[in-house]
Order: sequence, then structure tokens, then C-alpha cells
Amino acid sequence: MKPEDIIIRPVITEKSNDGIQEGKYTFEVNKKATKVDIARAVEKLFEVKVLKVNTITVKGKEKRVGVHVGKTSDWKKAIVTIQTNPQDMKYIGKGGKEVKVSKKYKDSIEDFMGA
Repeated sequence: MKPEDIIIRPVITEKSNDGIQEGKYTFEVNKKATKVDIARAVEKLFEVKVLKVNTITVKGKEKRVGVHVGKTSDWKKAIVTIQTNPQDMKYIGKGGKEVKVSKKYKDSIEDFMGA
């Protein structure tokens, strides 16, 4: 699946807005997407470092219009925690030399409220 097919839309509620301060963003995602798929899609689309992904399957509600009773669709919600303080990674390479890798990550998702 393409990242555009995995992330459907952001979920904007009071609770999800409170989580933004901690680096937690909430998205509606494809029901077949795994946590690994979601993490890769968010990293690719928003250029951030994902630390953790929590998923919830939200059951549809029963709705009634006159005498007809129906049910809304089930959907999947993902709460993605990103690294808000990205730093350079250091490791020991060949010959015991310390190598520093600096990958450019953002510390927030600017497009979140615009959708």
C-alpha cells in the first residue's frame, strides 16, 4: 500500500489536540494497515521520526432514520507518537571510530490542522 492510501485523514478532537503538546498525533487509517505500515507512512509523508504507534478499532454506531435502523462503518484510529527532540545518532564504525549520522527530521507535523 502507498502511504497516501494508509493515512486517510487526521482526527481533530479536544483530546487529540491535547496530545499534540506531547508529540502524539491521531489519524484515521486504513483498516488493513499494520502498525509498521502506519509508522512508515507517517515518516514518509511528514518527514518525522516515529517512536510509537497505538491502534484502536472503533466500532460503528447504530443509527436510526424513521423506522429504518442501520449501522455506521467500523474504522481504525492510530495514535502516533513522534520524536519531538530529534538528535544526531552516533555509533562506532570500522576501526573503532565514532561516526555521527544526522538525518533531517522535523519536530512537529505542521500540516496536521490544515486537513
